[in-house]
Amino acid sequence: IFVSRDSGNKKYASVLAPGRHEGLGKARDEGISSWGWNLSGQHSTYHALFPRAWTIYDGEPDPELKVSCRQISPFIPHNYKDTSLPTAVFVYTLANTGRERAKVSLLFTWANSIGGVSHLSGDHVNEPFMRRWSLWCTSSSQASHETLIAIYMTVGLQFSPVYFTKLLELFGIFLRDKKLLELTRFTLTAKGNPPVTFAIAACETQNVNVTVLPCFGLTEGRSVTARQMWDKMMQDGQFDRQNFNSGPSMPSSPGETLCAAVSASAWVEPHGKCTIAFSLAWRYTKFYGTSERAALNLAHDALTNYKRWEEEIEKWQSPILNDQRLPECAKIDLKCIHDQHIFVFPSWLETRKNVNTKEGMGYKFTLFNELYFLVAGGTVWIDSSLPSTNVKNDQDSPEDAQRVDVKVTEAEVNRRHTTISEYSTTSGCNGSTGDGLKNNSDPAVTQNKRNSNNLSEHFKWQDQLDDYDDVGRFLYLEGVEYIMWNTYDVHFYASFALLDLFPKIELNIQRDFAKAVLSEDGRRVKFLAEGNYGIRKVRGAVPHDLGTHDPWNEMNAYNIHDTSKWKDLNPKFVLQVYRDFAATGDMQFGVDVWPAVRTAMEYMEQFDRDDDGLIENDGFPDQTYDTWTVHGVSAYCGCLWLAALQAAAAMAEQIGDRFFAETCKTKFCTAKSAFEKKLWNGSYFKYDSGSSSNSKSIQADQLAGQWYTASSGLAPLFDEFKIRSALQKIYDFNVMKVKGGRMGAVNGMHLNGKVDETCMQSREIWTGVTYAVAANMILAGMEKEAFATAEGIFIAGWSEEGFGYSFQTPEAWTMDGHFRSLIYMRPLAIWGMQWALSIPKAILDAPKVNMMDKILISPATFSLSLTETGVRKIANKAKCFGNSVLHCAC
Repeated sequence: IFVSRDSGNKKYASVLAPGRHEGLGKARDEGISSWGWNLSGQHSTYHALFPRAWTIYDGEPDPELKVSCRQISPFIPHNYKDTSLPTAVFVYTLANTGRERAKVSLLFTWANSIGGVSHLSGDHVNEPFMRRWSLWCTSSSQASHETLIAIYMTVGLQFSPVYFTKLLELFGIFLRDKKLLELTRFTLTAKGNPPVTFAIAACETQNVNVTVLPCFGLTEGRSVTARQMWDKMMQDGQFDRQNFNSGPSMPSSPGETLCAAVSASAWVEPHGKCTIAFSLAWRYTKFYGTSERAALNLAHDALTNYKRWEEEIEKWQSPILNDQRLPECAKIDLKCIHDQHIFVFPSWLETRKNVNTKEGMGYKFTLFNELYFLVAGGTVWIDSSLPSTNVKNDQDSPEDAQRVDVKVTEAEVNRRHTTISEYSTTSGCNGSTGDGLKNNSDPAVTQNKRNSNNLSEHFKWQDQLDDYDDVGRFLYLEGVEYIMWNTYDVHFYASFALLDLFPKIELNIQRDFAKAVLSEDGRRVKFLAEGNYGIRKVRGAVPHDLGTHDPWNEMNAYNIHDTSKWKDLNPKFVLQVYRDFAATGDMQFGVDVWPAVRTAMEYMEQFDRDDDGLIENDGFPDQTYDTWTVHGVSAYCGCLWLAALQAAAAMAEQIGDRFFAETCKTKFCTAKSAFEKKLWNGSYFKYDSGSSSNSKSIQADQLAGQWYTASSGLAPLFDEFKIRSALQKIYDFNVMKVKGGRMGAVNGMHLNGKVDETCMQSREIWTGVTYAVAANMILAGMEKEAFATAEGIFIAGWSEEGFGYSFQTPEAWTMDGHFRSLIYMRPLAIWGMQWALSIPKAILDAPKVNMMDKILISPATFSLSLTETGVRKIANKAKCFGNSVLHCAC
């Protein structure tokens, strides 16, 4: 920022960042360390409510100028198109509190780093452009003109008459309409990728003058260096107008950083205010085509639409921010967000005063800000339709899987927009255990017609996806240190955020895993912990992740343990699928993924070694706590299994697979009795049924299955007394005995009040698990304890007295504050708390299943794999992978 008053006799200038650049003090440095780093930060504050942020400079560097920067990005629930746009807007409000008019210039700089390994790759080119759009005023019929002046970054070419011999990357100031790439469809940048274009832009209005510097360097050799650029702005407060006609710059040399700048200047009258807006965008082909002008058009649209985006974001956030049921730090007041209001600071953005002492301080703040991970967690969102219906793997014969044909009564669909489905067995062979599947001759089992009246209110018929319904495919990392896509045991916790805000993305993730369940990758992999070998992906097992180097095709990048023997992944798949099915009412989704649900349940049969209906752990860390060994029946995996049995039964009834529903009910009754007998000790469920030193530990996550059961509208797994007693024990020991409840819930705690030191993970506090425990407490009617539990994560991770983990919430920390794995997926589980506070109506209205209904099958034959129907080809949208290394039963 550059401020000039009193005819230039008073000048202030500073980079709008507190602190001092590391290069300061270098003699004759021509880079950015030569700029004025004059902000102390004592009067500057940053406030965030993702996806918005406010930075306020109250009298810095000019004591008579208040500057507020609003940062807006279009992250809008259920608005997939705008949310996908790669753009951000920075809106500066300048308020002059002095008696003299002030000339204020803001400078937006950007380094060109397109296409190569880094900004030092060379061959970067900047070029200025200008575009004009005619905009109609809302106050009258008179047309006004607004000029967008943009620094435009794109890819330039040098080519022979036959083919391209050299590729240049351009970073430009868009000043005029000029096509740089006539043959964009043939254009490739480094490593064969399509050309990338960036644009930084500002709007020139009646009071705002925009000038540009197309290129400057950080070292000597450029005609203009960063030091010279700064001196020019200090002297004149703007650049030369002839820069508009400068054309493309000379390509940068390897090792050289090429930068560009947009300056926006305005006069601010005494006690007046002014607004200046900048945008950043890069080329996006989904809605803007392949033209190199796409970035410019997007930059323009961002500056045109940001107020609407703000309104939509506020409409989403305000009901939560103003919900009197929820704890809050200060009164909510968003009146200063829009330009038409006077320049005041919202009271909820002020330094916390009159803090409400109600448990859960910081909940609203943390709820929104934890969403940062959906865009900063290595996210990949591609425009890719699901595989073709004709994809087939010839290595597998049709007899490799049992299929159910779905016949839709067309007249009824047209009349009621719902489905009537007949399910009939067309072939039969091997289940996941290798036993032959036997058909039941009972007509009530082999064929079931559902009454359309039961479906008309809850399930919506979905025809083939059109362009807008197909939201593409979505990947996000487990964390920036654990580079695996869509790690499923962690997504189990994080998925509430996507389901609540972008349900179509969540359903597509589940479809991807449904396809993965039915696939097998026979390539050998060495597992590091045990040192043994196995195959990469076993059919029937839910993969740990969708891979790293070749996602969707080369799954299970995780190779510490053989996750085909993990006990939590398959139940978690069934639980997530049922929750999503019940919440969305999407019958087509249910039909698509049902074969994978059946297969996942059948696969788990092998882990019930004593025929008590319960799965047993195998004496190694065979679940998400992958350093914490489990013996026999465990509270964590056993509870997940009970919940999965109930969810599978409920889904089977709604899908029409009555026999499988009754099978799950029978197994549930036996398994529940065994679970309680082996683990319930009168006040909580023991860690496991073994005889190790930590078998009686209090595990914070012991009721994870009950959390999903309650979140999905199913009946409680246990008596209310047992659920509340276990949660109270967790609160009293795992939460309150750790720094008085100011750090979250420790994973393991002994009855003597000492932390379980069995392993690294038993003594850690997992941020996402703490949120999950809090959600479970809300569902059990323990809201006071829930918010107090979650508050520990806010205090330790986000507050000023904490460890400073804002916007990089780690997977875990210890009592002394040491962290593990920054920027992690699991803390998104805080949206499980919001889900618990406002269970969707679709969940509340979903058909219920009574696990104690009359059982129609003999208890002696309740093996999940000895059922009437088994795996079928996934219908319509959910097709097999079709990759040569994956042997899919389709």
